[in-house]
Amino acid sequence: MTEKIHAEHLMHTTHIRKDKSQIIINVLTYILVTIFCIVCIMPFWMIIASSFATEESIRRSGFTLWPSDYSTFSYELLFRSPDQMIGAYAVTVGLTLVGTLIGLFIVSMTGYALQRRDFPYRNGIMFYIYFTSLFSAGLVPFYLLMVQYLNLRDSYFAILLPLLMSPWLIVLMKNFVKAIPHEITESGKIDGAGDMKIFVDLILPMLKPALATIGLFLALGYWNEWYQSSLFLSSRVAVKPLQYQLYKVVNEAQSLKNSIAGQFVTQTDIPTESLKMATAILATGPIVFLYPFVQKYFIGGITVGAVKG
Repeated sequence: MTEKIHAEHLMHTTHIRKDKSQIIINVLTYILVTIFCIVCIMPFWMIIASSFATEESIRRSGFTLWPSDYSTFSYELLFRSPDQMIGAYAVTVGLTLVGTLIGLFIVSMTGYALQRRDFPYRNGIMFYIYFTSLFSAGLVPFYLLMVQYLNLRDSYFAILLPLLMSPWLIVLMKNFVKAIPHEITESGKIDGAGDMKIFVDLILPMLKPALATIGLFLALGYWNEWYQSSLFLSSRVAVKPLQYQLYKVVNEAQSLKNSIAGQFVTQTDIPTESLKMATAILATGPIVFLYPFVQKYFIGGITVGAVKG
């Protein structure tokens, strides 16, 4: 009886010691994670603070965590034409939604077809797609294709079409589809379903993590696009996409500061640095708020196929 009590006491002591060590480890982990989060958040907070600082305070004190002189002049300059800025947001949101949805459907269909064992030309087509990711014809043939042959000058299709799919996204989707057993396709065929019905009803629901991952890449590509807007959208297009509109505002402010016209005002009154921070807030804010809603699917998507067996 005494030995049994002693054994129970020893087990209880060991359990208490294990709990104490686990508490210490948890506390240290929380401290490290908190410090890491603060370090990650500080640059974003510095951008927000600098966007509300005057140009003189940035020139005098640099970028700080709290502005010494508060000013909203940068945002007033950006929204001096609110209709134009709202229109830029509307165009970018529209291109992002439409391009992401269509691009997801095309990329997922392509990846699924290239993974089908009964598709006879899949290796040749896959080589062709991969080959285009290694070699490019260059900017001039691309510009001639879009302007002369497709006649997409001053059209939003010149931005929408080139970003619908890329070789890397197709390869990524193809690898995602590998995780789906081929027997699912065979079972659909046995039940008399066609290829499109099998794809829509059986394959797509199992590709939610992959769709979230690739959809995020597509959405970021459309949201951050400005270069093709500068190539194909001239002054005849009244409303430009958001990134190109912000790019124009920053360049105009910098040109004003460096030009003769800028001599009529104090250079510190032209908010070039704080204007850049304000444009960063307007450009990245919606995507930052969108990411938490797709985070769980994104994490699940990048780990698909990581466990074998």
